Amino acid sequence: MTAEQILAFIQPEILVVVPVLIIIGMMLKKIEQVKDWTIPIALGVMGIIFAILILGFNKGFTGLVILNGVIQGILSAGMAVYVHQLKIQSTRKRKEA
Repeated sequence: MTAEQILAFIQPEILVVVPVLIIIGMMLKKIEQVKDWTIPIALGVMGIIFAILILGFNKGFTGLVILNGVIQGILSAGMAVYVHQLKIQSTRKRKEA
């Protein structure tokens, strides 16, 4: 799945969460006590919380809005991690075998 395909599923008001999560992820990466494997989990939780809050304050905190917020939060966190990995993979020098 490409970045454009993922972005098609993320609601416009939630798109602001993606760069916020990228920045938070970079900050967490610099903290030595934070293990690398916990960063995507933390970003997922934060993405869900941010998305629920954004959608809830716009449309009211109904069950459907919360469920949609969970889905949007997971998608936005996935996009943030995807962008970060693209940056890593595109700048990493490959060793020739």
